[in-house]
Amino acid sequence: MSQQLETRALDQLFSEARTHNGWQSQPVTDETLRQLYELVKMGPTSANCSPARFEFICSDDGKKKLEPCLSSGNREKTMTAPVTVIVAYDEEFYERLPELFPHGDARSWFTSSPEMAHETAFRNSSMQAAYLILAARSLGLDTGPMSGFDPGKVNEAFFAGTSWKVNLLINLGYGDPEKLYDRLMRLEFDDACRLS
Repeated sequence: MSQQLETRALDQLFSEARTHNGWQSQPVTDETLRQLYELVKMGPTSANCSPARFEFICSDDGKKKLEPCLSSGNREKTMTAPVTVIVAYDEEFYERLPELFPHGDARSWFTSSPEMAHETAFRNSSMQAAYLILAARSLGLDTGPMSGFDPGKVNEAFFAGTSWKVNLLINLGYGDPEKLYDRLMRLEFDDACRLS
């Protein structure tokens, strides 16, 4: 595992990858979504807690249910994306810790502290969302992550009566290069980093 990836792979994952706002009509198969999750689940989380839950919205009915939850600027690109992933977190993720982390009583770390449970679920599901973006790119898919939505409406429409709560949305498919914005600048090392 110590060999550096080739430049071509790094370009696909990072340097040349883009956030997409427009989509080709090519569908994303259920098998591809399963393959995607098989990669995502291998990314590390603290105590292997794996709190992220993924709702893959592929159907017209699912899109209609999601549409009123979206901000106006995110509606068109989401309605035309082949798949929209609701990345959620399970507030009761710790119930699976006896299986996921059998090295000790990790469940008790979270049952005794709701604040720690929430922080852990949100932080680690955010990491898992990033793994999803990179895994999608590695499979030749494009992504469009976003936070312009009403979380209360999403939770009510999709997760009422469950312990799942929305974190963010990611549109998924094969991007239309004609609808890309110009690449924006990024902060330089000296602007964003310190060496201590």
